[in-house]
Amino acid sequence: MSFLMSLPTLLHSAVIFGTVILFGAMGEILTEKGGNLNLGVPGIMYLGGIAGLCATFAYENVYCVRAGVSPNIAVCVILCLLATFLAAALGGLIYAFLTITLRTNQNVTGLTLTIFGSGIGNFFGGSLNKLAGGVGQVSVAATSEAFRAYPQGLVNALDRVTGSLGLGTLLFSYGFLTYVALALAIVLWYFLGKTRSGLSLRAVGENPATADAAGINVTKYKYLATCLGAGITGMGGTYYVMNYIRGTWENQGTIEALGWLAVALVIFATWKPLRSIWGSYLFGMLYWAYFYIPNLTRSSKELFKMLPYVVTLIVLLVVSLRRKKEDQPPASLGLPYFREER
Repeated sequence: MSFLMSLPTLLHSAVIFGTVILFGAMGEILTEKGGNLNLGVPGIMYLGGIAGLCATFAYENVYCVRAGVSPNIAVCVILCLLATFLAAALGGLIYAFLTITLRTNQNVTGLTLTIFGSGIGNFFGGSLNKLAGGVGQVSVAATSEAFRAYPQGLVNALDRVTGSLGLGTLLFSYGFLTYVALALAIVLWYFLGKTRSGLSLRAVGENPATADAAGINVTKYKYLATCLGAGITGMGGTYYVMNYIRGTWENQGTIEALGWLAVALVIFATWKPLRSIWGSYLFGMLYWAYFYIPNLTRSSKELFKMLPYVVTLIVLLVVSLRRKKEDQPPASLGLPYFREER
């Protein structure tokens, strides 16, 4: 009974937690549709999160303090998103140059990018903590508040009407990036399935030699998909920093765990953007379900945290056995393309 009473709160937490994973999964889906397997998702999320935090910290706590002015909310948000996207896209560009131009091993390069990104993030995050006076003292309150703002009046009105269901809180009490993630998943679904460029990208991922023979610039599509996908992935890091931990920095490895969940979600969603929406919320709910179940031991809590990965393994097994073409990864995923061998 107590679990049922806490279900609305669990669902609310699942949406917030799942949105971080959703951004990472969408970026990776776009990348993998072009045939590149980027296992650097956690590192790219680190790069995006720390870049957004550093940019807004410099604006809020350095420039505005010295100038004696209040932070401009629009500048805070734009600066944060711009820094996030550029830093994450730069990480994607490094990966693309190494794997597409130099044709290095994609698995090794991706894992190296994860280590690199986490190192960069924790180095600059630790530096910001030291600059601010200690661990957990970094704060970009104005930016975080802008990211977490929601229509309070609408939420209260719906909550009064729906009572204990709390539909207002469940549907509309999230920051704007939550709805951006949903819209982006729909746009990505339309792009990949309904547009000429999206179909060309899928052709590159399935058979780059055939796509090349048809006049499609394979290198251009791979570079763009990897860099844009990395930029989207980086937004997950900023969402975690600004919405989840409220504009500070922590060094507990949570971003890395979320990055691997995003990679797992790509498999769970069978490379379909729309399926990744409810999949991300399911992952969020499974990951935090232990928090709302009383009298669990420490080992039991760790088992609950494994559930998203267990579900992914089951889906992977089912997909492998069914062998439906539409549920399979791109045929050339992870394979380098040598035009001379066409």
